[in-house]
Amino acid sequence: MHAHEVIVVGAGLAGLRCAVRLAAAGVDVVVLERSDDVGGRQRTDRVDGFLLDRGFQVLNPAYPAVRRWVDVDALEMRSFPVGVRVRRAHGVTELHHPLRHPGRVVPTLRSGLVSVPDAAALARWIAPVLLRPRSALRGTDRSLREGWDRAGLRGALRAEVLEPFLAGVLADDSGATSDAFAQLLVRMFVLGRPGVPARGIRALPDQLAEAVRAAGGGIRLDRRVDGVRAQPGGVEVSVDGGDPRTARAVVVAVGPDAVSDLLDVPRPRTRGLQTWWFAAEAPPSASALLSVDGVRSGPVVNTVVMTRTAPSYAPTGMHLIEATCLMPGATEPEVRRHLAFIWGRSVADWRLLRRDDIPDALPAQDPPLRVTSPARLAPGVFVAGDHRDTASIQGALVSGDRVAHRVLAALRA
Repeated sequence: MHAHEVIVVGAGLAGLRCAVRLAAAGVDVVVLERSDDVGGRQRTDRVDGFLLDRGFQVLNPAYPAVRRWVDVDALEMRSFPVGVRVRRAHGVTELHHPLRHPGRVVPTLRSGLVSVPDAAALARWIAPVLLRPRSALRGTDRSLREGWDRAGLRGALRAEVLEPFLAGVLADDSGATSDAFAQLLVRMFVLGRPGVPARGIRALPDQLAEAVRAAGGGIRLDRRVDGVRAQPGGVEVSVDGGDPRTARAVVVAVGPDAVSDLLDVPRPRTRGLQTWWFAAEAPPSASALLSVDGVRSGPVVNTVVMTRTAPSYAPTGMHLIEATCLMPGATEPEVRRHLAFIWGRSVADWRLLRRDDIPDALPAQDPPLRVTSPARLAPGVFVAGDHRDTASIQGALVSGDRVAHRVLAALRA
């Protein structure tokens, strides 16, 4: 039987951040991961020379947790332009962040998508959170749909830009997501410039895993934990096909799809996304902006030419195009038909590389927003993850660090 001070179950972002902090404090900690690699939902595969993240994932360096605990420079970030390309009934319009792209302000105002009443309503909705982010957590939370109605945001800016754009970000096109969560997320888009690491999103968990090992912690892959049981004086962890392990404390940091298999907690409600990856010899547009369909004429909620921003995602001379739908997803003919409309050209020659169906892509963030959940469930048993904080990379990192703090306090006690 193997004995440790702390066992972390799950090598996603929350589990890795938790292990980094524990190992740095001199704790004997080991991470047990059921998969063949670290990362959880942040994984990247190489397919025919292309880098395919498991789902369309972006990293926002403006997240406080990322600034604090991640070496962003080492990730070699490739940043998307801050704006959106909108397919309308009679053409295409581009909207750009006025501070990031000041030269595009006049075309944005002339687009017909930004009226004075809409701009004022958007300011009423987001300005308080831009100035005081904690204001989103005070007062009465409501659905995003109700929040926009309350602010008076009802025109084309909402219907053709914000609703389709946030549908892909929140995995929700009903407007049922927490208004406070949406405000905090949009704040990060306003302040930051999201992008992808040059080597794929997996570069983020890879960096955290290196930090775990450098601090003296261990990571064991292909170790499926099938039981966690508190006992007098410690916690026993049973591993499928292996000897049980014991620890003074165990942190369960698995995803929302698996946490209820190990702990007596309700299964978190989740939202799903389906991502399609296509290879093309020629890009459908010179634009690197994320594209949405303001007409909402098909299943695709966003699409982008990845190689306009990150050429390293494709072999030389080739381009990679991403398209995302909400679950339960769509068929390939439906997706191709919609992409042809959004991009304004035939996509028949695009080669499908892979389709990612991710039913548990994001924990649902229903109002009222709950930004923290209890870290300790039983003596020596703790739980971490973005489903215990907020559904984001920020939430996963903060949860892992917060739980590590609680574990250290328990070990000292």
